[in-house]
Amino acid sequence: MRTAPQRPPSDLVWSLQGQTMGTTWSARVVPAPGSDQAALQAAIEAELTTVVNLFSHWEPRSELSRFNNAPAGVWAVSQGFWDLLTASLDIADDTDGAVDPTLGAVVDLWGFGPPGPRPANDPVPSDEAIAAALSVSGFQALRLNRDARGVMQPGGMRLDLSAIAKGHAVDRVSARLEQEGATSHLIEIGGELKGRGVKPDGQPWWVEIEGPPGSTAQRTVVALFDLAVATSGDYRRAFQHQGRTYPHTISGRTGRPVDHGLVSVTVFHEQAMMADAWSTALTVMGPVEGPPFADAMGLAACFTSRDDQGLIEIVTPAWHAMMEEDETAA
Repeated sequence: MRTAPQRPPSDLVWSLQGQTMGTTWSARVVPAPGSDQAALQAAIEAELTTVVNLFSHWEPRSELSRFNNAPAGVWAVSQGFWDLLTASLDIADDTDGAVDPTLGAVVDLWGFGPPGPRPANDPVPSDEAIAAALSVSGFQALRLNRDARGVMQPGGMRLDLSAIAKGHAVDRVSARLEQEGATSHLIEIGGELKGRGVKPDGQPWWVEIEGPPGSTAQRTVVALFDLAVATSGDYRRAFQHQGRTYPHTISGRTGRPVDHGLVSVTVFHEQAMMADAWSTALTVMGPVEGPPFADAMGLAACFTSRDDQGLIEIVTPAWHAMMEEDETAA
């Protein structure tokens, strides 16, 4: 049962927006009395700039890019970098590598990283190239020196925190707005959403859950009251070759894009970072392994698969219970 919401700090709702991480962001904010809209926009952009400077593998000067290009050795990292990396490694351990922050070389090999798409005449890498990329990957091979806050670069390893960084950015922006007194807000970055508090009319932040292209199912609308949601889908970034779709979600177990008929996974969690990570992990696990794992973890998750008959949805008990609660609240 959710706790009763507190009254928003004012009767205003400001709409803010911008660009970050190769996508767009937007915010609907109930400002504290005396707030300045330009200052609040600047505060959001400052948090997003910090995330890019730490974790973007597309930004050559980011801390992550500097580590990826560093020679072998132990390198001291900032506290912010350390915190997100260790959180990602914890998730990798919990999911047996379904989320793995060390797969940058494999992601690059398949044409989904900063080097860009593969040549049109050679779209699929060879088994030998995949094996070589995997040889410098693997979360269990990443060594940490906790006393020195150091991370060992074994040589050639490339970190990629894409499975967690965007959700982390949502959480950072939400926390910054809390500090600014804007305790009621809805944040969206590239499809990842988080709602805090309620609107001035007492209604929660209602959002429509993203559905895969071509779906004829009735759209689901949910209340994000101190809750985040993330969707991982094979339709977002992919390429076609000889009638097969190669999505950007890579399995560290095979070094290849996932290929099990799972179209999308949507996950709710109190933290956007965790919703982001879990949606990726469950996508890698697939329609057979994923649902029982999500159930065992108590996750509110929806799996959409494709077969010869069309799209099929599987939801966890926690998802079903949450939908029933929202229907009652509505």
